[in-house]
Amino acid sequence: MNTLLTDKGFFESLAARICTPVADAERVTLFVKAESSDFIRFNRAAVRQATHVSQGQATLAVVQGSRRIESTLSLTGHLDIDHAALLAERTALLAQLADVPEDPYLLMPEAVDASSRHESGALPTPQALIAAATTAARGLDFVGFYAGGPVVRAFADSRGQRHWHHVESFHFDWCLYQQADKAVKTAYAGTHWDEAEFARRVATGAERLPLLALPPRALQPGAYRAYLTPTAMAELLGTLSWGGFGAQARRTGTSSLSRLEHRDVQLHAAITLSEDTARGIAPAFTAEGFAKPIGVSLIDAGRATGTLNSPRSARQYMLPANGANAQEAPESLRLEAGLLPESQVLARLDTGLYVSNLWYLNYSDRQACRMTGMTRFACFWVEDGRLVAPLPVMRFDDSFMRMFGDGLIGLTDSPELIPESGTYKERQLSSITTPGALVEGWRLTL
Repeated sequence: MNTLLTDKGFFESLAARICTPVADAERVTLFVKAESSDFIRFNRAAVRQATHVSQGQATLAVVQGSRRIESTLSLTGHLDIDHAALLAERTALLAQLADVPEDPYLLMPEAVDASSRHESGALPTPQALIAAATTAARGLDFVGFYAGGPVVRAFADSRGQRHWHHVESFHFDWCLYQQADKAVKTAYAGTHWDEAEFARRVATGAERLPLLALPPRALQPGAYRAYLTPTAMAELLGTLSWGGFGAQARRTGTSSLSRLEHRDVQLHAAITLSEDTARGIAPAFTAEGFAKPIGVSLIDAGRATGTLNSPRSARQYMLPANGANAQEAPESLRLEAGLLPESQVLARLDTGLYVSNLWYLNYSDRQACRMTGMTRFACFWVEDGRLVAPLPVMRFDDSFMRMFGDGLIGLTDSPELIPESGTYKERQLSSITTPGALVEGWRLTL
């Protein structure tokens, strides 16, 4: 196990050797991503695969005027080897810099500042995690995937700028199968592992398995009262993030929230959305070294407010850069909580749909912010405030503006942080924090 890659001293040593003034560039920057992660897969409540990954990558860039060139290398965790490789790469980049065309939209940070966030979590050892899972899931068809450990993002430049971000976090999601494709899906994520909370979530999912054995309730296309769990809400908000909040999409008229910005429509007054860097797990700086504000208001009391402005959009549209990434997608999106007590969700729903998960979402009409997708896993028909029957897989097609405008009955009082669970190439640090939502007239089409 190579833990040096996530060590601050290792990064600082690299930065001190590489980010030095050079004759042919006004700026040298170094952006490092690293992790030391346990990955454990379960099948039928037994370990199927367990492994550990320590990896790091360094993106080195040199800048002169409006010319910039970069290269990304894998790190070994051996300081002398990595230093030599980066030094050779810096020499190669400097030799090519004059051949790079000028970029009229290149914008680099002017401030020379520093930040440091170092959060040590309380994560289980692989042995403790396996013991907890096999005990809680004994006798169940438990299929799950755990990923946990420290994740690092760090930035330095030759002007003396330094940013450090280190968090220890975990994400564990699993399915309890009743039969075939009938399953209850649950997740547990955070920075401090609580075995009792994990066991409670497994037990709650197991209580719903007998319901999946009942005949599904056949539904006709139409409008239904529905409760969307935080997990389902995260899918809707994730789709809204596809260009919805970016400055470029707004300026070019391709944003799904253009009508909201133009005051043609309005969301419910309970809808307040922000890029909440202060309470997320993503770093408070970008790969280019821009510091992020603690928050950017995107929608306030149902009305559009700010946008996410990448450096390129800031240059092109004469806007202040506010720490947005190149895609202008939120990394710490937060929907503020409402007043509906979580414990009263089923009672307030009374009769309708309990939607635990959604997938395959996309826009059916981007300009109208109309979305379509499928229900997934354990979704139920509710009568008199009780789950009474599973639902077959259904397709919905509805406008976000209608669902969370006139259609919104209330948001729950307990927002949940839902991290991005993808591990392609590396573990992610983006997240969506959202409460559940009770809506009227949710439209099923198939």
